Amino acid sequence: MLDAATPLRLGLRANLAQFSLLVAVNALVGGMVGQERTVLPLLAERTFGLQAFTSTLTFILAFGAVKAVTNFAAGTLSDRYGRKPVLVAGWLVGLPVPLLLIWAPSWTWVIVANVLLGVNQGLTWSSTVIMKIDLAGPQRRGLAMGLNEAAGYGAVAVTALATGWIAAEHGLRPGPFLLGLAYAALGLGLSTVFVRETRGHARHEATDTTTEDEALSTGEVFKRTSFTEPALSAVCQAGLVNNLNDGLAWGLFPLLFAAHGLSTASIGTLVALYPAVWGVGQLATGPLSDRWGRKRLVVAGMLTQAAAIAAVATATSFAAWAVASATLGLGTAMVYPTLLAAIGDVAHPSWRASAVGVYRLWRDSGFAVGALVAGIIADIVSVDAAIWTVAALTAASGLVVALRMYETHPRRNRTTKTGVLTAAAPTHR
Repeated sequence: MLDAATPLRLGLRANLAQFSLLVAVNALVGGMVGQERTVLPLLAERTFGLQAFTSTLTFILAFGAVKAVTNFAAGTLSDRYGRKPVLVAGWLVGLPVPLLLIWAPSWTWVIVANVLLGVNQGLTWSSTVIMKIDLAGPQRRGLAMGLNEAAGYGAVAVTALATGWIAAEHGLRPGPFLLGLAYAALGLGLSTVFVRETRGHARHEATDTTTEDEALSTGEVFKRTSFTEPALSAVCQAGLVNNLNDGLAWGLFPLLFAAHGLSTASIGTLVALYPAVWGVGQLATGPLSDRWGRKRLVVAGMLTQAAAIAAVATATSFAAWAVASATLGLGTAMVYPTLLAAIGDVAHPSWRASAVGVYRLWRDSGFAVGALVAGIIADIVSVDAAIWTVAALTAASGLVVALRMYETHPRRNRTTKTGVLTAAAPTHR
């Protein structure tokens, strides 16, 4: 336990114990989403009799909209009150989610559960991201975010696969959701007892840099991150489109596979394959972004995702869908930790948590946008048309990044002694 006289140090090695604990906690956070990935679209159709795609995807719309707003609040609250209180509050909100899904007598209960899940994910995932950025320091943010997101989405994959098997053997309820209940209880216990506050590390980094410690209002952080700063705004739109296509994969892919006669276990395997490659791949792509830079990985990743989504639309067999799902996971792995690392590169430590919150607001609003776009087009035209539309949007997003974003990695720009970006773009000041 650190006392007041112990100097704070940045870096993964210096903070290995806390960093490793936070990786484990974020795996539990991911598992809370994983409990739904295979089962909930099938539950909508088979248990509650929902036929319209728009109605089926309402749970993703509710989850995405609430999570997006909560992300924004989590960033601001983390800067104001500290990271740990936000993390613990998120787990408290998440505890009832599995129970609501187990006992839900109507689809309305499922929507309420996903509202709470959105709050849980917004508070817990945001705070673990911010805490890891605090601990890692500027030079290894890509690796830090790769480890964070690999743990979270690896757990999504493992849980999606496990719940598919459980559902195939024991039914859609209650078995699959008992995993979520265990995750929530364990996450709350670890976060309350063992996780330590990291806001002091951000303050230490801020005082150890020659950049000005700008006192920005919440509104100014939102404006700068969303619109006026070229790299940050490019990152925000890429994050939104990335989760737009993730919402498509979550809500429509299981129904597409089921319509072609795949079993529940086979659907679970395909649903798990995408986040599995996504999760494991980030162990490589996070560090690669530290070596190669952020921009090229984001552009290549968005274009890879677009090609993979198009391949899903043309495939008709388990093997072809497996290849497409793995490719989609690879493209997402190239993008996901890199976007977060870029936010950490550009934002000053004094308002970095708020900037992460703004980015995650835009990114997770993609779930809601994806549910609306995919559901409406699937109902009016076809599922294939919805998939092709999202593929085109994803490719367009990659081109926006290529044209608007500059390279943000500290070693490729003018830096201070701690590596904080100082003059990569005129709008940063």
